[in-house]
Amino acid sequence: MINRLLDFLNASPVNFLAARNLAAELERHGYRRINPCEPIGKIAVGDKLYATKNDSSVYAFEIGQKPMAESGFHIICAHCDSPTFRIKPNPEITCEGGIVKLNTEVYGGPIMSTWFDRPLTIAGRVIVRGEDPFSPETRLLHVKRPLLQISNLAIHFNREVNDGVKLSKQKDMLPILGIINGELEKGNMLINIIIEELSKEKEVKKEDILDFDLYLADASPACTFGAHDEFISSGRLDDLSMCYAGLEALLHSETSDTTKVLAIFDNEETGSQTKQGAASPFLASLLQRIATAQSGTTEAFHQAVERAFMVSADNAHAWHPNYSEKYDPTNHPVLGGGPVVKFNAAQKYASDAVSAAVFAEICKKAGVPCQRFVNHSDVAGGSTLGNILASSLPLRGVDMGNAILAMHSCRETGSVNDHTFCVKAFTQFYNA
Repeated sequence: MINRLLDFLNASPVNFLAARNLAAELERHGYRRINPCEPIGKIAVGDKLYATKNDSSVYAFEIGQKPMAESGFHIICAHCDSPTFRIKPNPEITCEGGIVKLNTEVYGGPIMSTWFDRPLTIAGRVIVRGEDPFSPETRLLHVKRPLLQISNLAIHFNREVNDGVKLSKQKDMLPILGIINGELEKGNMLINIIIEELSKEKEVKKEDILDFDLYLADASPACTFGAHDEFISSGRLDDLSMCYAGLEALLHSETSDTTKVLAIFDNEETGSQTKQGAASPFLASLLQRIATAQSGTTEAFHQAVERAFMVSADNAHAWHPNYSEKYDPTNHPVLGGGPVVKFNAAQKYASDAVSAAVFAEICKKAGVPCQRFVNHSDVAGGSTLGNILASSLPLRGVDMGNAILAMHSCRETGSVNDHTFCVKAFTQFYNA
């Protein structure tokens, strides 16, 4: 099971590739892609459907044995974006000696220092001219070799580096791409790489490349480590590990009375306020259309929402043995201790006593441990999908996740056992 997760992480350096890989797995297991531009059509018991938005979010549905108005929805939601650096338009900056660096901007909230002195690559999507100007072709890109590096300044020029240094997003975080080799390469180094990579699949010309959404990614593969290989080391555990746990549970759960839903959103790291984010009405629209197609009335959708339960799956903070003072004294989950229910008095999380009790019972029936997380009262925390989604869909639900260390680092640390526990809990949730 853990090797499948590692393979997924390695194949999904950015949101677009994660969404493609999730969709490919759904199709391999009999899910039919629906086009939101077209009528949903008739819905039958056992139908397996999925849709995408913006090439970066995925929504899968398995129609339950009972009408949705009677049994509701069982929804697992997660997000496929992670903090990184976006490559700006016109990105090449030529420096002394012909060295080329790329102009970037921060996406989300990365721990910037962790991106220094490690092999990086680029991945994302490239927009290519098509026959219809309103429907250009989208080509996904993943350069599968070390391509760039953000290098530190030597300690000899920065004697205070180990005392803490304030980093400039514009000055310090620009990666080195290469050294110009000939006049024709000046200003064209990145585009030449893009053309070379895309042409491996299908030839593309420079004049047909209209734009791109490209990001930096760690080029080192995900792996396990520890005395017993009990830990996972990888970029993007937050939140691809939850996406994949949800997918595994959906694909391997039993036939259920309740309609199962897996919603993988984009842009959680920047607030979810996009057409493919959790604040979008897109999921609600799909649910309403599917419920209406089954019943012939929108009343069924509203009944189904009232009977629904949502698991908002986003990683939690594991207790760090070097910084115990940062954690709540009685609610600090540990690596390997099982899924974590998250609480917040300011309603940054959707969990309450009722939904937490429901999820704890699901874990108990699945035979896995369950932990709880509350912020240290003097340490501000973040928010996640659950409360954002519940503000537009009045869903009963819980915010949870697996505990990890170094959240938002270029490489985060998780637990092998926790991944297994989470898949079991999610499978039990879909089976219930």
